[in-house]
Amino acid sequence: ARPHMAALVAETHESSSMSQLDGSDIVYVARVAVPKIIGLSVTIGTRFPAVATSMGRVLLANLDGDELDSALAAPSTSGIIPRVEPSRTEIDSALAEVRERGWAMSDEQLSLGIRSIAAPVRGGTDRVVAALNVTTHAAETPVDVLLGEHLPKLLATAAAIGDEWSKLERLPIADG
Repeated sequence: ARPHMAALVAETHESSSMSQLDGSDIVYVARVAVPKIIGLSVTIGTRFPAVATSMGRVLLANLDGDELDSALAAPSTSGIIPRVEPSRTEIDSALAEVRERGWAMSDEQLSLGIRSIAAPVRGGTDRVVAALNVTTHAAETPVDVLLGEHLPKLLATAAAIGDEWSKLERLPIADG
């Protein structure tokens, strides 16, 4: 994923991360950051509450009903209290919208100033294996730029990573 993410960062001049779901949290598994005066301190292994992040919403939207209930029932171990804590009705509505359009946005829901979009990375059986995002500072990047310029690049990058992930899944596994 990293070479694709580096190319995305070179095009957008914004940081990009990849995460997977663990209970009710996302866990960062890859990141390519850009130097900024005001930066979000994120490293591999950083955890955030999934419902407050664009990547979390992408991952949660692809769970079936029982899996979603289980994920949302798990307490967050991130130590982060999001700025916005949606009700279950609001979560279900937001996830339905993510399923319909195929991507998610979080606009200052985790923290003031943090705006991001995310797309699913799909494996060989079309299952979502990770989420990929572009993160911006809200004061620097308006929503129309995020959606009009960065989203198409993000979607193409997530698809390219998914294509490679699918190829890796088809490789034979050596015994022992």
